[in-house]
Amino acid sequence: MADVVRAAASDAPHLPVLIDAILAHVTTQGVWVDGTFGAGGYARAFLDAGAAQVIGIDRDPAVFEMAQVWADGFGDRLKLVAGTFSDLDMLAGDAGPLDGVVLDLGVSSMQLDQPGRGFSFLRDGPLDMRMAQDGPSAADLVNGADEALLADILFQYGEERASRRIARAIIAARPITTTGALAEVIEGVLPKSKPGQSHPATRSFQAIRIAVNDEFGQLISGLEAAERALRPGGQLAVVSFHSLEDRIVKKFMAARAGATGGGSRHAPAVEKDAPTFALTPRRAIVADKDELARNPRARSAKLRVATRTDTPSRAVERAGLGLPKLVGKELL
Repeated sequence: MADVVRAAASDAPHLPVLIDAILAHVTTQGVWVDGTFGAGGYARAFLDAGAAQVIGIDRDPAVFEMAQVWADGFGDRLKLVAGTFSDLDMLAGDAGPLDGVVLDLGVSSMQLDQPGRGFSFLRDGPLDMRMAQDGPSAADLVNGADEALLADILFQYGEERASRRIARAIIAARPITTTGALAEVIEGVLPKSKPGQSHPATRSFQAIRIAVNDEFGQLISGLEAAERALRPGGQLAVVSFHSLEDRIVKKFMAARAGATGGGSRHAPAVEKDAPTFALTPRRAIVADKDELARNPRARSAKLRVATRTDTPSRAVERAGLGLPKLVGKELL
């Protein structure tokens, strides 16, 4: 593992998606939490822009070994903490209340580029997909879940219309232990993709990865933790890469900003709680043509920014966030 990490550290530098847009919409002073540290692109950008300290949180132990190549240059201004961003308020400890939180959701390009991690169907490797490198793996899920649960995961987390057909094929082909074998099974029951279309296994791999890592449950808990940890005037910046993630972030921020619409003559308005966030700006930000030319990964990215008010935090009404039905269900 150490050799893999050092090799990754010597590659071309990671390009943090929408970083220029983030820096244009937040104040990079004080103490920030980078809740998805990864290759450290956001943390480095915030430190270079004047943040007093960045607390980098990640559940993947490999990222901190990779960061040793450059992290010492920032001294006490960069603190690295192993854990999940769902616990960021506790992991920040005495550094809070925080001036800002930035989250870059989903799997990182660094993880995709390592065949041994099992995230990508483009490089054959063990069927793993665990961000924290512990607990049940994708192979455990693929080989242990029944057909109905597999189909539900593919449909709810991947929006895969052929979920039942794929689930039946997986059951028939088990045991499946590599990414290449799983991709081949999925390709075998779906039409061949046309030029410009995504690989037939894209949605299924996304769905399985989300399930293995409880990504949507972690996201909701992380947004709640950010609300608890931020000072009045502190900022939350979230970059998402697919519609399900963005839907959750959008609905959370809108609900907390009191921007969910009023009543009608059929359903009279009810008194709203005081907002805990203000939307700054109100709409999502996407990459411009210059960034897309530099970094194709930004193509599907959306940035949403909200600023904390002085209203005390409160429990999230998860029913109104458009969560897939499987969130919170024991899958493995």
